[in-house]
Amino acid sequence: MPRGGEDGPHPVDRHVGRRVCEKRIGLGYNQSDLGRALGLTFQQIQKYEKGANRISASKLWDIARFFKVDIGYFFEGLAVQPGVGEGDAPAFDHDFPATRYTIEISRLAPALPARKQKLVLEMVREMAGVPDGEDET
Repeated sequence: MPRGGEDGPHPVDRHVGRRVCEKRIGLGYNQSDLGRALGLTFQQIQKYEKGANRISASKLWDIARFFKVDIGYFFEGLAVQPGVGEGDAPAFDHDFPATRYTIEISRLAPALPARKQKLVLEMVREMAGVPDGEDET
């Protein structure tokens, strides 16, 4: 797969960057906090999180140690070969901007009973203008 160019950052770099961003926000750190801990500028952290710059193995190791997670955390949800073992199931589209709100919603939703999860889902679908049972892809 090409690194970038016209197609933008490599999908793996975007995925890993998004996971770094989600974890950072979930732990309550800003980009400057993470940058200071790693000896980097917040601009470099921005580039990592967007996938514009690849994170080296040693820097990813440092980030994992800072967040107290396994390296594998950053690759969770990433299909090695899309479609293998998944049959004809549609790929999960996780190319959305991670915000404090989306992270908190995803963290809190499983604590709700199934009936309330369904009500929340219906409300979000209505607000997003997505008919019941359809994805916004």
